[in-house]
Amino acid sequence: QVQLVESGGGLVQAGGSLRLSCAASVSTTGFHVMAWYRQAPGKQRELVASIGSDSIINYADSVKGRFTISRDNARNTVHLQMNSLKPEDTAVYYCHAAHDYTVWWGQGTQVTVSS
Repeated sequence: QVQLVESGGGLVQAGGSLRLSCAASVSTTGFHVMAWYRQAPGKQRELVASIGSDSIINYADSVKGRFTISRDNARNTVHLQMNSLKPEDTAVYYCHAAHDYTVWWGQGTQVTVSS
């Protein structure tokens, strides 16, 4: 049973920083991709950043230069460092992992950025 548990969300003022963490219950070396998604109220879930087992990284245009994704297979975790946060970054952030055609999701962590 694969479980992904997010932490690190909270309330921050615009311009501030947060670091999200996702801990997996299994070795993350088996996931060919790990990612962070977010969903704001009334909007569709969108990809924020992804990192492959080959270390190839992709970011949504809206977070490029502000967010950094990293993967620590030794600790079975993936992180999302979020700097220069904006009110439009407010959303529930979800950890995502995939292996072949199987995907897993965390329960989500709320990030609220006040103006």
